[in-house]
Amino acid sequence: SLQDKNALHLYSVNGKYLGSETLKEEVSDLCVTGEYIVMGSLQGFLSIRDLYSLSLSISPLAMRLPIHCISVTKEYSHILVGLEDGKLIIIGVGKPAEV
Repeated sequence: SLQDKNALHLYSVNGKYLGSETLKEEVSDLCVTGEYIVMGSLQGFLSIRDLYSLSLSISPLAMRLPIHCISVTKEYSHILVGLEDGKLIIIGVGKPAEV
């Protein structure tokens, strides 16, 4: 974060700059899982972005409270979101029949 501007930068393993994406929210936690970046913000939005293009995979989900931590289960079936008020939100990933 630099003077109210937030950005997500992508580098290769060798340190080569691959791209960046300007963010509207202030990121509080993120988790890289497979080919996706799952991010939570202090403004209360949960975002899922493609790891290589940094573009949004789905529209951000509003949690209405600042997100403090994010985790993804090892089977990639659920996203666990810890909110400022101590609540734990569990979000199923996949098609409704799979969840």
